Amino acid sequence: MKKLFAVFGLGRFGSTLVKEFYEMGIEVLAVDKDETRVSEYMQFATHAVCANAIDETVLQKLGVRNVDLAFVSFGDDMQSSILTSLLLKEIGVTKVWAKAQDENHSKVLEKIGVDRVIHPERDVAKRIAHHIVTDKMIDFIELSKDFSIVEIIATKKVDHRSLEDLNIRANYGCNIVGIQRDGKFIVSPSAEEAIYKDDVLIVIGNNKDIERFEKEGV
Repeated sequence: MKKLFAVFGLGRFGSTLVKEFYEMGIEVLAVDKDETRVSEYMQFATHAVCANAIDETVLQKLGVRNVDLAFVSFGDDMQSSILTSLLLKEIGVTKVWAKAQDENHSKVLEKIGVDRVIHPERDVAKRIAHHIVTDKMIDFIELSKDFSIVEIIATKKVDHRSLEDLNIRANYGCNIVGIQRDGKFIVSPSAEEAIYKDDVLIVIGNNKDIERFEKEGV
């Protein structure tokens, strides 16, 4: 069954989401009160509508209750972001994600029940910082304040050693949930799986544990 996403706000972040969903073949409802923006991104959306998202009647007519995931991505309009997110939750949208401008905005979104708050600038800055500090860490995704998923390049230190031998969970408190090797992806590798130099390890765990593993274990 095809998924249907909705994007409210076609600024830089929202419009990029719409384009990416289009490339992935995902049906998307794009909504913005600026008619020019709606016209510009109509070619990428399954449905593109010029509407005021903080009007509950309008949202009901758009059938947003049927979307699998709604993204609220207004630029500097914090009030519209909060009210739209609140209405979407009250209407019964299964999942609502919203872009936050700052920590105060984020706190309000969390209090009204938004399922995930996105900080694009902060998240990108963290990824860049982690990549600059260590050549081994090539990507960083924050799951919460304390937990993350990271991609770490294996060095010769662990070359030809099995996961059982390394015992990463017991020694470092984090888990390798996947391995990328030669264009292939190994999901939930077994304890007997060997790691080779230049493998990309997908590691999940507490940030402090991951940092220690990256510095000492790999």
